[in-house]
Amino acid sequence: MENKIYCVPTPIGNLSDMSPRCLEILRSVDFIAAEDTRNSGVLLKLFDIKKPMISYFEHNRTERGQIIVDRLLKGET
Repeated sequence: MENKIYCVPTPIGNLSDMSPRCLEILRSVDFIAAEDTRNSGVLLKLFDIKKPMISYFEHNRTERGQIIVDRLLKGET
């Protein structure tokens, strides 16, 4: 299987903006990297999606970016 990174936009304020394709991707991946895991956790809970999350934002991008790359190299998507 080919390793992939998906960029999934999330709605700001209107849950009906969440497309079925975005939900399909979020349900299919091994883990989710999110800028704000608290907000993303709320969103995932609303759609009953249970996936491990890793925070990834400006101040931890070097360390967490390497963790994400390592996971991809191990075959996680």
